[in-house]
Amino acid sequence: MASYAALLSLYHTLNHINKHPSPPISLDPEQLQSLTQNLTFFQDFLERHSCSGEDDDDVLESRIAGAAYAAEDLIETHIVDQIHHARSTVDLYGGLETVIQDMDLIKREVMEIIQEEMKGSQHSYVQPYSSVPTASVGPASAGQSSTTAVFDDVLINKVLDKLTGQQRGLQIIPIVGMGGIGKTTLARYVYTKPLIHRHFDIRAWVTISQEYSRGSILQLLFQEINGSNHDLSEDELGVKLYQHLCSRRFLIVMDDMWSIDAYDKVKSFFPNNNNGSRIMITTRLSNLAFKLSDSHVLQMQFLDMDKSWDLLCEIVFGKLDCPSELEKIGKEIARNCRGLPLSITVIGGLLKKSKGGRAHWEYTLQNLNSLINLEDGEYCLQILRTSYKELPIHLKPCFLYMGVFPEDMEIKVSHLIKLWVSEGILKPNDEKSLEEVAKVYLNELIDRNLILVAKVSWTGEANICKIHDLLRDVCLREAQNQKFLCIVRQQNHQNILQGINMQRRICIDRGNTNEGEYSQEFLHHVVESASLTRSLLHFMPDYWNRDTPSTLRLGLLRVYSSLNKYKSVFANSDDAIFEHANLRYLSLSLGLDTVSRLSSLFSLLWNVETLVVVSLGLSTPIIALEIWKMPLLRHVMFRLCKFVVSDPPDGGHYFVLENLQTLSGILNFKFSEDVIKRVPNIKKLKVAYEKELPDLCLNNLGRLQKLEYLHLSAFFYGGDKEFMRRNLVSFPHSLKKLILCGTNLSWEDLTIRIGSLPLLQVLKLERNSCVGPKWETVEGKFFNLRVLSISYCFDLESWDMDNTHFPRLEHLRLTCLTKLEIPSSIGDIPTLKSIQVKYCSKSVNDSAKRIKEEQEENGNEDLQVMIVFI
Repeated sequence: MASYAALLSLYHTLNHINKHPSPPISLDPEQLQSLTQNLTFFQDFLERHSCSGEDDDDVLESRIAGAAYAAEDLIETHIVDQIHHARSTVDLYGGLETVIQDMDLIKREVMEIIQEEMKGSQHSYVQPYSSVPTASVGPASAGQSSTTAVFDDVLINKVLDKLTGQQRGLQIIPIVGMGGIGKTTLARYVYTKPLIHRHFDIRAWVTISQEYSRGSILQLLFQEINGSNHDLSEDELGVKLYQHLCSRRFLIVMDDMWSIDAYDKVKSFFPNNNNGSRIMITTRLSNLAFKLSDSHVLQMQFLDMDKSWDLLCEIVFGKLDCPSELEKIGKEIARNCRGLPLSITVIGGLLKKSKGGRAHWEYTLQNLNSLINLEDGEYCLQILRTSYKELPIHLKPCFLYMGVFPEDMEIKVSHLIKLWVSEGILKPNDEKSLEEVAKVYLNELIDRNLILVAKVSWTGEANICKIHDLLRDVCLREAQNQKFLCIVRQQNHQNILQGINMQRRICIDRGNTNEGEYSQEFLHHVVESASLTRSLLHFMPDYWNRDTPSTLRLGLLRVYSSLNKYKSVFANSDDAIFEHANLRYLSLSLGLDTVSRLSSLFSLLWNVETLVVVSLGLSTPIIALEIWKMPLLRHVMFRLCKFVVSDPPDGGHYFVLENLQTLSGILNFKFSEDVIKRVPNIKKLKVAYEKELPDLCLNNLGRLQKLEYLHLSAFFYGGDKEFMRRNLVSFPHSLKKLILCGTNLSWEDLTIRIGSLPLLQVLKLERNSCVGPKWETVEGKFFNLRVLSISYCFDLESWDMDNTHFPRLEHLRLTCLTKLEIPSSIGDIPTLKSIQVKYCSKSVNDSAKRIKEEQEENGNEDLQVMIVFI
């Protein structure tokens, strides 16, 4: 697998040079052709020929990877030398000649292997799989196993009885069992049932994991309950949490607990209201469970043979019956999974995607039989490893990459996709962008039950994902065995220096680290010793950013990501950033003065695709012309700072940004003719306006024909409130999500100008986006809208509509409205699933309750109405 990732990485490096309108170096055409031909040949070989796992295969793949790495090191080192006008430290032409000769030699050996395989193919079964990405599988939640196939009604009702029983005092309900047995699945299932929604005033879910802190637990709970994330001390958070829970019946789930200390640190903030409140805990540790509660412990059991078979069939065949020729062997496969739901789910995902029929099922059973004598824990890991080994090779690098994220971390899908793209581990597709390819890969891994969907967007797409602890263990074992990824953690940091100079990706894991356990000197020694490292990701605590030496330089670095919010190892490094000329993914956290001073240097990063700039200074806008000199840009995001991107000047090295998809955090963005032409493929745009400038050209906004997401804010304090209404006359018909704030449109403007957008699914109307007391909607508008959110529109008093006006509406969210009475016909929209009312006046709350009562009287018990009081 590492060899395939190395080939893709080199391909992307060559492609960036080839497609850049002004590349930093040029390659000899004949050498470029030879390299490209060899890459194509090796990729085709690895995709079409299964590896037997023999040592010879490992040696061969290691040689392929080594040749690809050698070529990439030569090319990228030469690029750094050229950009910084340094004397070249490598002989590019001579070095590449040597690499090409090595590749030719390996190629001849591979051709001999292919010939031998062709001779023997009629006598042996070769595991078949498709190496071509399939089409997207639809909703991102597809492929998740059915809870009803895993748990019987007796168990589910037992949990529900414990949660809703007559005991008035605060009860702790532990669910205990080994990893992969379904503790979290069961807890999540009952947590989301309508009965639990109705029974408890407040529900909150927090994942504890092995690495935790009192502050993080309180912060997550408070955010779940209050919907906001205040900058409070731990004690202040605890007091606020206690106050929110007082006098209300609450359910708190503490998932994946490994130490009773985690509960002891926060239990004082859970009041015993004697009103039937509950705390549900999942854990692998029986002794911990019985310490918490000696009478309410639920011990998870392995599935019996019938349940195991039912679950396997549901995963593989859905509602269809298992073909008779597969039933006997399928039951043996189910039996060999030993009743562990995670093993059955993952093996089922493997069988569902296979195209080898009975031969493939026999092959899978044979692999399971070879593991029969292992202990349960190791047996499960080996089953999961089998599912990894049988992955199509194009999915393996993306799956192993999941190992960089800490245990139980919720991973933002958009962030993951950007990292995959910048890492160069995706195979290009002429018909799709790399981001689209990444989504297909992600859905394939979800469909195989190797990645879990933690949260979905309002439109049903995966928004947050995560990976099961046991599958993460597989990722880490395989990634480190294949030298795909090096994890520096508390337990191994003293032995990690050996071979660190050859590692391509390094992740510094926070573990249970407290200040002082990792010395800063050691960490920087690790980083500076890794001369060939292309990726550096760290999850270090805040102290690592203090006194960061400005000498930190990794000339070949491609991806730098600090997964601590707003933290960067470069925080004090200033212009040392620009020593890293090959960066593709860069997230910076810098002071305002530093950002302003360095903004003109960004174009030195010829290769950058994703640029995230965070600054705590909010006063002075920064002019950033240099993005027009960076043609490979895909995503540009400015946070907590004011960036003004002006029109590109005539002449000079200013390019059409054909790859640019995201532009976020821009102040007073002008939609001039020239700008529109230079961002033809922009999909996501977040802009704000503070001045009523005459040349904003907002009338050109509708010409961005691929724009799918627009967040537009206006803050004209004391200015012309009609400015936006006069100038926002058209919107792109491609829009799927629109957020408006301070635009002062009339409600009639909203219906006419926005109601006709054919693809619009999410509409969020924030503070003073629309003004006026009355909104009259009409039939034929908003016909594809799924989500409508209205907040801080204080003028709105009445809303005239009937149930045909929003024919596909699923979710209505109202926040801080003071005069509105919700029309009862909203409840009659057949697709409506939920109404959420937050911090609104009594008239809004009462009308929401009335709609709920009317719908229940009419037999509609599925509509969820949630009211959060001031």
